Amino acid sequence: QVQLVESGGRLVQAGGSLRLSCAASGRSFSTYTTGWFRQAPGKEREFVAAIRRAGSHLFYKDYADSVKGRFTVSRDDAENTVFLQMNNLNPEDTAVYYCAADNRLRRATTPQEYNYWGQGTQVTVSS
Repeated sequence: QVQLVESGGRLVQAGGSLRLSCAASGRSFSTYTTGWFRQAPGKEREFVAAIRRAGSHLFYKDYADSVKGRFTVSRDDAENTVFLQMNNLNPEDTAVYYCAADNRLRRATTPQEYNYWGQGTQVTVSS
């Protein structure tokens, strides 16, 4: 079992930046694929970014088109923590952001591909 706890969400003005963190406990997730999703009111949960290990010092990263160039996903396997750096935020980024993990190393961009989820953290971007 893996437990995920997100933090870092808050109210921010358009154009601002936030860094979300996701702390994992339960077991080392160096062999896990980890992702970020978001869900706005009345909308389906959507993929934001994902990261998985590709070698001793390399990672594969995937991003939704809507966040490419603005968001950066990273992780520290020694600390079992995943990060999402969000820059140049706009009101359309307002949502609850969820961290997810799966014990299969593969490209995964849909919620159905992840077995473990955090409780979410609210990000609100004001115009």
